Amino acid sequence: MEYIMNTKELENRLISFAALIINVINELPNTKAANHLSGQLVRSGTSPALNYGEARGAESNKDFVHKLQIILKELRESLNTLKIIELANLSPISPLLNKSLTECNELISIFVISVRSAKSA
Repeated sequence: MEYIMNTKELENRLISFAALIINVINELPNTKAANHLSGQLVRSGTSPALNYGEARGAESNKDFVHKLQIILKELRESLNTLKIIELANLSPISPLLNKSLTECNELISIFVISVRSAKSA
């Protein structure tokens, strides 16, 4: 049997992801590269939680789909930034980094399906 997450659970998951991203950023070293990436990541990693509230208040299905696509774009940007941090060894062997990569991938999968469903509605 497939479990369907409700909107409040998804919102809480996005908020938890934003907090996780902040924790990852706080463990990065104070280097030029890490500071640049952390600035990018704090915006893209916290944006999905903030934009989800906007999506829930969408004025039409078209507006809803557009806002979900923005969330998806920000999650993909976050994933790429996390991968760069990992490959550049800016946060070596960090459980927080591994957890954030996994969660970001899962959230992307959820929103790909959500966009598809909303478009067909």
